[in-house]
Order: sequence, then C-alpha cells, then structure tokens
Amino acid sequence: MKSHSLAIALGVLIILGGVLYWSNKHPQNEQASKISADTPPAILKLDQAAITSVQIKKKDTEALALTRAASSGEWQITQPQPLRADQPAVLGMLSAISSLNSQRVVEDKATNLKTFGLDNPALEVVLVEKDNKSQELLLGDETLASNGVYAMLAGEPRVFTIASWEKSTIDKGLNDLRDKRLLPVLPDKISRIEIIRGGQSVEFGRNKDEWQILKPKPLRADSTQVADLLRQLTDAKMDVSGSAANNTASDFAKAGPLATAKITDESGTQELQVRKSKDTYYAKSSAVDGAYKVDSEIGKALDKTVDDFRNKKLFDFGYSDPNKIEVHDGTKAYFLTRGSAGSEDWWSNGKKMDASSVESLISALRELAATKFLDSGFSNAAVEAVVTSGEGKRTEKVQIAKSGDHYIARRENEPALYQLDSKSVEDLLKAAAEMKPAGK
Repeated sequence: MKSHSLAIALGVLIILGGVLYWSNKHPQNEQASKISADTPPAILKLDQAAITSVQIKKKDTEALALTRAASSGEWQITQPQPLRADQPAVLGMLSAISSLNSQRVVEDKATNLKTFGLDNPALEVVLVEKDNKSQELLLGDETLASNGVYAMLAGEPRVFTIASWEKSTIDKGLNDLRDKRLLPVLPDKISRIEIIRGGQSVEFGRNKDEWQILKPKPLRADSTQVADLLRQLTDAKMDVSGSAANNTASDFAKAGPLATAKITDESGTQELQVRKSKDTYYAKSSAVDGAYKVDSEIGKALDKTVDDFRNKKLFDFGYSDPNKIEVHDGTKAYFLTRGSAGSEDWWSNGKKMDASSVESLISALRELAATKFLDSGFSNAAVEAVVTSGEGKRTEKVQIAKSGDHYIARRENEPALYQLDSKSVEDLLKAAAEMKPAGK
C-alpha cells in the first residue's frame, strides 16, 4: 500500500516538474500572445515611398489633391489650383497616415455607420500607390470622451477609434500643405544677391562660402551678415491666415516702398518687393501670385546700408592658427614662426616662445576691427602687421597710422580705410612688447 502511494506521489511530482520545465521554456511565447491580444490592430500599413497621389475631402469644402512627380519625387498641389507643396509638411502627413494605428476596435462588423458619423464622413483621404491600388480612410465623429475619433477603411466592415491628435496630423487644408515661401530657392544655390533701397543698389557675389560686395564698388563683405540676409530672404513666408489675407493687395499698393531684393541661382533671377505701412510689412514676389503680409524680420534684414554688410575685421584668418606673424612698431620689430603643421610651438630668432604670450598677440590681431569706415585721412604708417595663414597660402598686410585720438588702418592693395579704436591698437602693441621666451 505504501509503495503504491509512493508511486502515485512520484508520478505527480514528475508531471509537475514537466509543467514547470515547459513554462520556463516558453514564457516569451505566452507573453507575446498576451501582447498580441492586447495590442490594437493597425488600420494602415503602407510603404510611404510608394504613394503617388493623395486626395483629401472635407464636408462643404473643395477637395485638395496632391501628386508626386515621378522624376523629382517632389509633391505638387494639383487641386483646387496648381501650387508648390510644402515638402516637409506633406511628408509629415503621409508618415502619420501610412502607418496609422487604432486605439481599439469598436465593431468588427458595423451595420449602422450613422452611429459613428461614418455614413457621411467629416474627412475622407484617398491614397493611391504605384500599382494603382488605392486605400480610402474615413474619419467620422469624435468619441463620447472626445479623446478619439471614429475611423474605418472604405469597403471594410470594422470601425476603429484613433487618437484625436492623429486626426490633427492628417486633417490638413490647402494653407497647411502649400509652400508658403515667397522665394522658393535653396540658399546654397544662390550666387548673386542685389538689394535696391532708396535708389541705391548693393550687390553681393559668392565664391564658395565667401561673399564679396560687388556694388557700389568691390569691398570685403561680412559673410555672416550676408548669409543672415540670404536666410531671411529664403525663409520669408506669406501670412495666409484669415485676417492677414484680407485686402493685402490694396494694403501693399498703399504701403511705402522699403526695398527690392533680387536673388540669382542657376535657374535665373527672382525678385521680392517689400513695403511698409507703420509697423506692418507686405511683400510681392515674382515667383508667387499676389501680395502678402510678412514677418517684420524680413523688413529689418533689408533696412540696412552697405556698411552694415562690410567686413569690419582687419584680418581674415579668423580662428585658424597663423603660420607667421610680423609686427613693426616704429623701430621695434617682432618676428614669429609656428612650428610644423599641427604644432602649437612658436619660435622667434631661434628661441621657443611662451605660448600664452603669443596667443595674446594673436588675439589682439584677431580683434582689430573698424568702428566705422572712412574715405580719406590715412597718413604715414606708424605700425605694420603681416599675418600668414592657411599653411602659407594667405598673407595679409595691414598698415596703421595715428590720426588724432584714434587710428586709421588700410589693408594692402585695398582702397578701404578702417577707423580703429585707440585701445585696440594699444592692446596690440602691448601684447607684442610683452611676448617672452618659454620658461620665463
């Protein structure tokens, strides 16, 4: 009897052990099954790159249609009128709709679509793919809790809910998806900029990343200032909000002219006229029909003189390390040579120099900048500085003359004169005099 009970107990123990072994071996499968059962199903899973056209229909509103060009891959608005599309805005909408997930399934086989507002949907989006297959998404009423929207695919029986914010990413109108740039060009493709203001013309030309003033005469340009002007021009957008769009043509006509900008790339020249009425700015572009209210920043960018765009720095070596420096102060002369490429050592007359004292001189040279520009007044040079940089490819020579309580400087082979603050020149001469050998 005891042996029989022992056998039964042993059998139960073996079974329990097997169950425990199996459960330890398959926990991920069980968890995956639970997650699968709890995860709401996807409504759409499309290859965004395969979508070739989109149509958005809303109640009592003209349909909005977009088509992607086969050659360039760019999206264009085709209805209600041909317009350039805002590429990031269109791609953002397509990203949301092509991988649209539901919150939950409301009904597997809905029989009364009116209950969900899907018999006459508030929004219909038709997506067509390369193989001419199409999907039509229908969005109806908000849920009772107002945190979701009823949705379904045309021709399928299931009704889902999606989050209200997801509807917002899909529910776009003409002004949401049109390209609102007044000068739709790429900044890095621009080779010329001309600003006409008060009958005076300022023209800039680009050589790689460097800008030069071409008119009213050849002058060094502050590339940062010109780049900021270019950014403002290419970022200028039309204000198409309801109130801003009213009477803009007549408002533009009544406003006083501020400036006209012309930008040129390989495809040609585009023009932007900017006018001002009190604190409000209006613009009209050769690339876009109509006149529009614009942000004040574009007006401020154009309301500048040629001197605002000139390079005030005397030296162009910027924050790169020079290779040679030569400073003459009357009878005093200082000669410095940097070691081999990449070296931080400086040498003068065969002696290694204290790095921090040389850096003070470099900083003083770097900071020499005009307080204003002059046409005359330069006399005999009292100070001369020569800086070689770019691994010997660029040599800049500057002469500085005393003039009353300030100094006037000129660069070699340039007609421009720069008025300098006395302190900046005194700091330069002091830094040169205080250089010392290393270790002292």
